[in-house]
Amino acid sequence: MRFDPHQLSALSAILRHGSFEAAASELAVTPSAISQRIKALEDRVGASLIQRGNPCSGTPTGLRIARHAEDIGLLEAQLTRELALETSPGAARVRIAVTADSLATWFIDAMAKVDGMLFDLVIDNQDYSAAWLRRGEVSAAISVGGHAVSGCDTFSLGSLRYLPTASPDFIRKWFAVGVTPVTLAKAPCLIFNPKDKLQSTWIEAQTGTRISPPSHFLPSSQGFVDAAIAGVGWGMNPEVLVRPMLEDGRLCELVPGKPLDIPLTWQVGRILAPALTSLTRAVRQAAAQIMVPSE
Repeated sequence: MRFDPHQLSALSAILRHGSFEAAASELAVTPSAISQRIKALEDRVGASLIQRGNPCSGTPTGLRIARHAEDIGLLEAQLTRELALETSPGAARVRIAVTADSLATWFIDAMAKVDGMLFDLVIDNQDYSAAWLRRGEVSAAISVGGHAVSGCDTFSLGSLRYLPTASPDFIRKWFAVGVTPVTLAKAPCLIFNPKDKLQSTWIEAQTGTRISPPSHFLPSSQGFVDAAIAGVGWGMNPEVLVRPMLEDGRLCELVPGKPLDIPLTWQVGRILAPALTSLTRAVRQAAAQIMVPSE
């Protein structure tokens, strides 16, 4: 089945901006024209593609077709550059699943090194980001090491080092007698979201037991650091984020010298890999600046 490029661009624009009016503004047509294009596309595939609302969102079929449209855009941009068909081809859009901590520590540096590309980032836990690739909803992903996705090129990025950190007052209050299974079971910890297993993984590595301490849910990398400094709880923070606070005494390690290293990989769909060569190179270079070598 061949798709009309004008219909595909209308679908992608609606999903990007959340409304028919905004899509019409981007494409310099009327909202009526956008509606006609979507109706024609829905008639062609025999399924609803847009969930009308404020904002509009895509149905599973609509999201999959929009992903296909963006992949075509990447490949066309690559071909345009290779054949020098235009001196300044339009920017291609790429959708990537990244971890919040990668975004907070090094991924923006990679983005800044790539020209001619617009980024649509999906934030998810490293243990789950590979699933976005398997579903075909992203073109590339940062995932935990070992979770290779079939049909993708995989590159090791090294390990992001996490340290168990808390404020000095928090440690004096909750760990005065030491960091033990008993004290860990009572001291409030910080958890990014229900998918976040870093704290429990570190606890089990140190104690050999599974413990479920009282927890604050705080879905923000910088919020994790700020909450730890404020004495709200303890949490596993990327070393690169908390190094200044450790040096000036605002934070301390619960157990010095006991980090948790999480190996990360960069995975990109094999068909799109040539079109994303510059991005892959930038990602590997940026990660190398802060990652520790994976064992």
